[in-house]
Amino acid sequence: MSNYQLAQVNIGRVKAPIDDPLMAGFVSRLDELNALADRNPGFVWRLQTPVGNATYFRPYPEDDRILINMSVWKSIAALRNYVYKTSHAELLRQREAWFEKFSGVYMALWWVPAGHRPGMDEATKRIAHLAQHGPTQFAFTFKTSFDPDDEFQKGIDWSGFVPCPAA
Repeated sequence: MSNYQLAQVNIGRVKAPIDDPLMAGFVSRLDELNALADRNPGFVWRLQTPVGNATYFRPYPEDDRILINMSVWKSIAALRNYVYKTSHAELLRQREAWFEKFSGVYMALWWVPAGHRPGMDEATKRIAHLAQHGPTQFAFTFKTSFDPDDEFQKGIDWSGFVPCPAA
């Protein structure tokens, strides 16, 4: 068993409030896609409220139209399979119907110690780091990924991140 698991975050700016009819096609699929992720053999955890709602969270208080999706997986391969080889891929192809084109970095991957649940503060810092420095051990992408590095991980001040509100 690995000492590390893969955290992922992706953000997007919705074209309308979640309860707007424009968003119905997206919202109507959320429970299905969350259940699909939950059943995936590589799935570990996802950010959600006690009733399973991830659309409640807003990672950037200055922009309440930005939604966050954050989860932890056993491996890059497990996450890649879910994202691109399940019905999740269908929603990716339709995302322009519900989300504005994002001009900056909107997704980041990083390794966390097994059992760690990242918070939104950690996720937004990883996105910002990726935007400023490109892919590194601290934050990377599917295209440019890194294996977990014990020395790098030991150097991270995990107490510097605000704990996850839903852990």
